[in-house]
Amino acid sequence: MDERDARRVSLRGWGGVAAMAAAVACALVAVFTVLLPLSHTASGDGSTGLGSGGVADGVQASADDCSPTVKGREPERSLDPKGDKNGAAVKAVKARGYLSVGVDQNSYRWGYRDPNKGLDKAGSEAEKTSELEGFDIDLAHEIAGEILGDPDAIRFRAIPTNQRIPAIKNDQVDMVVRTMTISCDRLADVDFSTAYFQTGQQVLAPRASDITGYDKSLAGKRVCTAKGSTAETALADGRDKKHEIPSSTDITTTVPNQLDCLVRLQLGEVDAVVTDGALAASQAAQDPTVELKGKPFTTEYYGVAMKKGSDDLVRRVNQVLEDYRAGGKNSGWQKSYDKWLEADLGPSSGPPAPKYK
Repeated sequence: MDERDARRVSLRGWGGVAAMAAAVACALVAVFTVLLPLSHTASGDGSTGLGSGGVADGVQASADDCSPTVKGREPERSLDPKGDKNGAAVKAVKARGYLSVGVDQNSYRWGYRDPNKGLDKAGSEAEKTSELEGFDIDLAHEIAGEILGDPDAIRFRAIPTNQRIPAIKNDQVDMVVRTMTISCDRLADVDFSTAYFQTGQQVLAPRASDITGYDKSLAGKRVCTAKGSTAETALADGRDKKHEIPSSTDITTTVPNQLDCLVRLQLGEVDAVVTDGALAASQAAQDPTVELKGKPFTTEYYGVAMKKGSDDLVRRVNQVLEDYRAGGKNSGWQKSYDKWLEADLGPSSGPPAPKYK
């Protein structure tokens, strides 16, 4: 990851502990709350309408037949978009008239509400906007636009990290677009699109800390992760199975949302945070007192998560991603990256290439 000075730029109104704590409280209140639809033409009762009826068993990669280290069995392999893309799941979305998407509303540059939007040059309040924005939000709009012909025919549900899979399984959302890493374990519960972003787990700590990264400097340190995240699994494996970090590393602090870890760090309740490097970079941009320590110690990929067996919807999203990647400098994936992520992560080498079964 590029540890440029741009990461140090703070977002006015989001750098302090009080503001962060307020943001987290907002996120917790918003669990499974339907946000206002961005399309005034959307109708329905807010349920996804997918259920289990009419959805066939899929041939998506599963936890039993995938491996991050075996070529041809990688978890990021997904269904080829050349198959049926207008089955029961897609028809249900079209009949309802809007796409229901689980997102984050507090991850700077990924899915968030800018508190400075609607302020005039003097800093006083003008007309405010409540629209979500960010890299993941752009992708969600792209999917809605392709399926329904209107990028604003969408309803967002703010969900914490540890509720992403339950939200899909319980039909609270059609899909989750929320910096969600594709993994073999998760494929036992949900299906994924092909990968749309590559990242890796990384350590975030105060600049003044003696922590140097994912190494022996974590001895005796308190490390925070989000419950149910790949960071939590990677940290436990690294300490207890692979012995990559000292056994004295305290990894007992877990929280519902990864942003909660930053608040704990700011309050001095933990010494470091482990999360995806892409998310950690955006947090470092919010708070100039923290920084990324060392290099990423895993290689991971974000995907769009959907209900198990909704093959037509998976294929439809994979087709959207094909077109999104090919958009070029002034549209699609690259345009969104340059707008939201380049300042913190540096120039991109482009999106990961799709892998199909």
